[in-house]
This record gives sequence, C-alpha cells and structure tokens, in this order.
Amino acid sequence: MKIKNRITDLFKIEYPIIQGGMVWVSGWKLASAVSNNGGLGLIGAGSMKPDLLCEHVRKCKNATKNPFGVNIPLLRKDSEDLMKITIDEGVKIVFTSAGNPAKYISLLKENNIKVVHVVSNLKQALKAESVGCDAIVSEGVEAGGHNGADEIPLTDLISQLAKEIKIPIIAAGGIVDKIGIEKAFSLGACGVQIGTLFAASEESSAHINYKEAVVKAGENDTALFFKSIGLIRAIVNPFVEKAILSEKENVPQEELIELLGSKREKMGIFDGNLEEGILEAGIGVGKITSIKSVAEIFRDLVGAKS
Repeated sequence: MKIKNRITDLFKIEYPIIQGGMVWVSGWKLASAVSNNGGLGLIGAGSMKPDLLCEHVRKCKNATKNPFGVNIPLLRKDSEDLMKITIDEGVKIVFTSAGNPAKYISLLKENNIKVVHVVSNLKQALKAESVGCDAIVSEGVEAGGHNGADEIPLTDLISQLAKEIKIPIIAAGGIVDKIGIEKAFSLGACGVQIGTLFAASEESSAHINYKEAVVKAGENDTALFFKSIGLIRAIVNPFVEKAILSEKENVPQEELIELLGSKREKMGIFDGNLEEGILEAGIGVGKITSIKSVAEIFRDLVGAKS
C-alpha cells in the first residue's frame, strides 16, 4: 500500500494509519514503534498524570524521529495540565475526545499544533470542523472502549460525514485488516485509526492476560453495556455480565456508577484481572489470532518492511 493523501500530508507520515491513544495501552513504546513503521503513534494521556505524560513524551522523542501525537480526553479534570505538558514538550499533533474541541483549540493553534477530534455523530463533526479542527476521527459503535450514545455503525457514519464534512475523515471502529481499511477509504475516509489490534501488540503496555484474552475472543465475544451512564464496549467477562444484568434490572444510575468505579479499566487492561476488570476491545477481536510486533502488523496491513 502506497498512499499519499490528505492525512499523510497533514501529519507528514508514510501510511494513513493512526494508532489509537488508548488508556493503559498507548505508552511511548507503542507510539514510537507505530511512528517508526510509517504510521502515526499516539500516547494515551487518559491514564496518565502530567508528570508521567511528560516522561512518556520525552522517551518517545528519543525513540523516534518521526511525527507522533498525544490523545487527551477533555473530560479529565487535569486536562489543562496535560495540555500544558504536551505543548511545553513540543508535541505538534493532539487528538482530543470526550468534550468540546473548542476548549483548547485557540491555544493549540497558537502553538502550531494539528488538532483532531473524535466524533460519533454528524452534529459533533460539524462542531469540530466549525471551531477549526484539522481532521476528525469518525468512531463507529464497533469501537472498543467508550462509545457514542447514538450507536451508529461506522459505515453509516462515514457515509453521512463524507457528504457534509470538508476536513479529512479518519475512520475508527472494528478495523483490523486491509479489507477494513479499503472499505473505509471507499466510503470517503482518508485515514484509519486502529485500536484493539495495536493494544494486543508486543509493544503495548497492556498486561499479557489482556492480550491473550483479545487473541482468544471470537467475533461475538464483545458487548455494549452501561448505556445509561456512558456506553462501553468490552470483551464479555463476569463483570460485564453483572453490569448487563444490573441494567436489565433497572438498577439506579448511582448504583451503576458505583459498580463501574474508577479503576475497572486499569484492573482489566493493565493489571490483567480477567474476572473483575474491563477488557476494552472492538468487534474486530475475532480476526486477531496472535500477539504480533508492530512491524509484523504493518506488514500485514500495508506490506511494510520490518
């Protein structure tokens, strides 16, 4: 695959493949490996304190000379501190999610930073475009982790956005192979963001138990849950089954929030607790059959050299 398009031009990368900035997964090792193989690596600040983000950015700069970025969830209470670290350390690409992209857009543009916002419907996309974002990530309901409440499938979302949005569209949600990339491009995207496939890579900072769970999971082994307090897609395990049952029994939102807690993602992804943690993953898990290096993944996706 040799593609030169608006996304490769925007980020100055070889392939229009972006690695998702996932919590507990996307540290400097993964981000730098993706960037060194011609894609765009992202450090996931959503599970980092400012000091830790600073450490990962500096290590990433030492590990790659190619562009990389930082993903910052805007709902974080310390998002301003995370943004300051990102700017002070000279990162020139920022992906934002879970909030209003206008919050920091002026500050980022003043520092010549490319800004991309994650959206799950047309209204959000139009907002991101209107405030000056350089591109958007169109995230379908197939994606792992926190999801859009509209539950719009990726193909429908891209098709809708391609008719209305002028800035580049990056497709995300369940993409794990060449076929998924080609389908996204045929619908109007000019880049893809891939999460679960990279989360199960050798360079990912996820626990080996999580990676093996991804490999073992079949195509029907993920589920959406907590629709009333914030939709999440993950591999079905005892905790997810309990969460789904609680919702069916109309447990009050306060109890659901207490059940979710604040450490479930870390417990599942980083600590490897397969029973009580959340194992975030997209519907493409059924096609992931082994733990591979980032270089091997790129060979599969684009025929890149190791």
